[in-house]
Amino acid sequence: MTPPLISYSTFHRMGLTFRNLNSLLKTTDDFELHIIDSNSQDDTWEYIQSLNDSRIKSRTRFPINLGPIYPINLNLTRRRPDQYFIVLESDVYLYASDWISRFMKVFETFPEVGLLGVPRPIPLPGYEPEVVTIEKDGVSYNQLKHYEVGSIRDFVPGHCQCLRPELIDTIGYWCEENCYGDAEISIRINKYTSFKAGLTTNIPIDLTQTIPCENCEGIHLCKLNRDVNTCFDLRNNKHKNLDFSTINRWKYFEYFDELNQGKRSVYCASLLDPMSYSTHLYHIDWALENFNYYAENAN
Repeated sequence: MTPPLISYSTFHRMGLTFRNLNSLLKTTDDFELHIIDSNSQDDTWEYIQSLNDSRIKSRTRFPINLGPIYPINLNLTRRRPDQYFIVLESDVYLYASDWISRFMKVFETFPEVGLLGVPRPIPLPGYEPEVVTIEKDGVSYNQLKHYEVGSIRDFVPGHCQCLRPELIDTIGYWCEENCYGDAEISIRINKYTSFKAGLTTNIPIDLTQTIPCENCEGIHLCKLNRDVNTCFDLRNNKHKNLDFSTINRWKYFEYFDELNQGKRSVYCASLLDPMSYSTHLYHIDWALENFNYYAENAN
């Protein structure tokens, strides 16, 4: 089987990236890694350039941050047709060296599973999705029970997700027209395709969000004046996802209204793939407005 493609996105927080990317590189399963740095202004890019691992197939640094969806879709254009696609954010620390095999076991056992994620290690009350446990031959996963548009809980969190190739053929890209990420793609899959979205039960992770400078494994690479700004301060000051989602919520609802009315298919096109938007409805003005929001407010 072709090794899965891992899309790894970074945005400041070099101390966290150093810790977590090192845990990824201890994985014993094969994979192809594509790293994108969205204009980090700490020492993240210098660290990424220092890595020496044959599984790293590309390293890209954007001169400007365009938000979280653009780098995922760029890496999706690099995927070969038979490759599983894994999205991994830089705040994920992986404890199990065979975590990819654990994903694949569920996909092999349950052909209806299109998207599989990893639950938050510490649940967020009121935000965790309701699930139904599906079990077969000693393998199980938690399938999303509901898929209501506008819900704050009916989706697989985006920090670590794996998608089946056949699902990608059906749904195309993450939606650039609303840029709602995990909150749109899980519902799109569960409600409008024959595939199911759910959560694994046996891939342990850590989602630590900050590390004190004195405990940082990458402090020897850090050139910041930490009395003024740490790498975590930089990220927090420029992290605009919540503000973006509040301003652009109407596009999320309008997208699903068009889907319900039959004006468009479940397939989402991308600005990065001209063929996709020449054959599918694509509001390029919405997408450009979304990317420009991040360009103007998150750099």
